[in-house]
Amino acid sequence: MKRILVAMSGGVDSAVTAALLKEQGYDIVGMTMHLWDYSARKSRQAGRCCASEDIEDARRVAHHLKIPYYAVNLQHEFYRQVVQPFMDDYITGRTPSPCVNCNSGLKFTELVRVADKIRASHVATGHYARVIRDPDSGRFQIRKARDLNKDQSYFLFNLTQQQLSRALFPLGELTKPEVRELARRSGLPVAEKAESQQLCFLQGEPQGQFIQKHIPALALSGSMVDANGQVVTQHPGIHHFTIGQRRGLGVAQGTPQYVVDINPSNNVVRIGSNDDLMKRSMHVDRMNWVGTAPPVQEFRGHVRIRYKHEESPALITPSGDGCRVEFTESQRAITPGQAAVFYDDDLLLGGGWIKDVYP
Repeated sequence: MKRILVAMSGGVDSAVTAALLKEQGYDIVGMTMHLWDYSARKSRQAGRCCASEDIEDARRVAHHLKIPYYAVNLQHEFYRQVVQPFMDDYITGRTPSPCVNCNSGLKFTELVRVADKIRASHVATGHYARVIRDPDSGRFQIRKARDLNKDQSYFLFNLTQQQLSRALFPLGELTKPEVRELARRSGLPVAEKAESQQLCFLQGEPQGQFIQKHIPALALSGSMVDANGQVVTQHPGIHHFTIGQRRGLGVAQGTPQYVVDINPSNNVVRIGSNDDLMKRSMHVDRMNWVGTAPPVQEFRGHVRIRYKHEESPALITPSGDGCRVEFTESQRAITPGQAAVFYDDDLLLGGGWIKDVYP
């Protein structure tokens, strides 16, 4: 019987993943990654990824399904691989995508490592995405989930071929309502558990406060200037801001103002109108090509610049280890540090990190 290691976060998606695979006759082992210390929280927040109550929920699901279960403490690795780069990005004027780093650099790496130890052939998660093997090229490819409202392929673009060869996403062909119904039918104790929509380690705290708390000596205060370069106020630090931000600017200009540029060399934050946020071009580096071999000629595809952004048509030109992207229409708030992911219909071609933005 094939053994599969299932990542169990304590939520309904991973619980249904384990239940489906067990029902299909696989030998299932559950594992939860304890990533962050939530002991200082003042109140419980539902769905905090791998907090103590989530570990207990995952344990309850494993007991209900009668499968072996382990909790692995990865707090040190999580801080080093996800939290520290998150803070480094904000300190240098970029806006990070920590969930991408967490998935490829930490979660799947650790899942495969543990799977090898327990002689599991595959690892499974509750991601809404699909993985297939192209019969012509032999490459493992990622396709969008059937439920486009829940599709999480964006977060998986940095997975390697070796990781994808071991990955299973049983929810890729299901909708969220179908998953909830399966959880109820299976009597899973987390069937009605609410979802988390925030970064697990922030616990609702603004990123600027979080970073300042962890690096008390940080001093990145400076000037906030308008579109003409005139100083309008002083700000407490560039790590409190991201491109496109409107709230918390501390200015009243008569018309809505947004952060349109962050200069880490002099700690200047520039604000402007919504029109000032519209850009047509960007350079993306550190590319990982998943659905295709690295291209050598320009091609047209659709590009997503944020998780909730609807991908837009663009001309993509390979350049060094990255690509120049020219959108057909201007895009709002293209943000250095964020992940840019390229698609051909539902096929994820590849992705990288936004480095520079041009008019």
